[in-house]
Amino acid sequence: MIGAVGIALAEGRSGVRLHGIIHAAKACVLLVCALFAGAAHAQNYPTKPVRIMVGFAPGGPNDLIARAYGARLAESFGQPFLVENRTGAAGNLAAEGVARAAPDGHTLMLGSTGTNAVNPSLYPKLPFDLVRDLAIVTLVATSPSALAVHPRVPAQNVRELIALARAQPGKLTYASAGSGSSQQLAAELFKQMAGVDIVHVPYKGAAPGIADLVAGQVDMSFAPVANVVPLAKSGKLRLLALTGAKPSAFAPDTPTIAESGLPGFDVWTWYAVFATAGTSEDIVVRLHAELARIARLPQVREPLANIGVDTETSASPAQARAYRAGEVEKWGRLVRAIGVKVE
Repeated sequence: MIGAVGIALAEGRSGVRLHGIIHAAKACVLLVCALFAGAAHAQNYPTKPVRIMVGFAPGGPNDLIARAYGARLAESFGQPFLVENRTGAAGNLAAEGVARAAPDGHTLMLGSTGTNAVNPSLYPKLPFDLVRDLAIVTLVATSPSALAVHPRVPAQNVRELIALARAQPGKLTYASAGSGSSQQLAAELFKQMAGVDIVHVPYKGAAPGIADLVAGQVDMSFAPVANVVPLAKSGKLRLLALTGAKPSAFAPDTPTIAESGLPGFDVWTWYAVFATAGTSEDIVVRLHAELARIARLPQVREPLANIGVDTETSASPAQARAYRAGEVEKWGRLVRAIGVKVE
């Protein structure tokens, strides 16, 4: 009796094991099929024209970078890559268009630091999530800003400017493109790290702020390097330093703030391509590889260098994701510290 029961139990266990093996085999087959299907889908991509959403007006850096890369992507993939300028809300409207699109790689975004690293903290009530709903593919370009002062300001370099600001707290003023703009955040980070009190004068855009800086209505600004260099060469402004941690070919003889008295200061605008969250990793990898190749082309590098933009890509989509996460945290801390919010 005991032997019969033992045999029955053994046979039962064998049946369970056999069922488990069959189930595991089916799961493996399904996984392999899914992988092949994903790879096939990526090989067929794109199957129709691709939209590249840009949250800013034609002619600006975001637009020019998107068009430079888009033209080459069209040549590579054999489908049009069409730039669509959906302006408004500091890039959030374009971001929402991508966030709500089908996750098939046919709607992309050329985003930048402000929209994709600063706005998650500036705009806490958006109907979508700038981090969760947008998948970064790779950085494609970077550009520093420039710290410039009106010629009447006696400081000839960053150390002298810091000393002047410390000696006269609350007297110096800086222009920005508005509350929450990259210019304001660069200046506020400078204030924190240097321990100085400089008064913020916000404008509705970068151009009027630079105009008032040239006119002497404000003392200084952290403005796009392409705007500052020509004015510095004509003597209308004094260029003190670049905001990034590395030199720029656009202003090769200009030191960085980090090496001019404020070690660790590193602020630059990065531009990246984003897809809708959930887009196949195979498509993301294909896009990354092609964008990295395009970034090395002289036909792309040289025109962008002429406007102060350097082509630069991430080593991989994973590295891009890690970098973006760090940027969201970095700028989020500063936004919370200065208490700025945009509804």
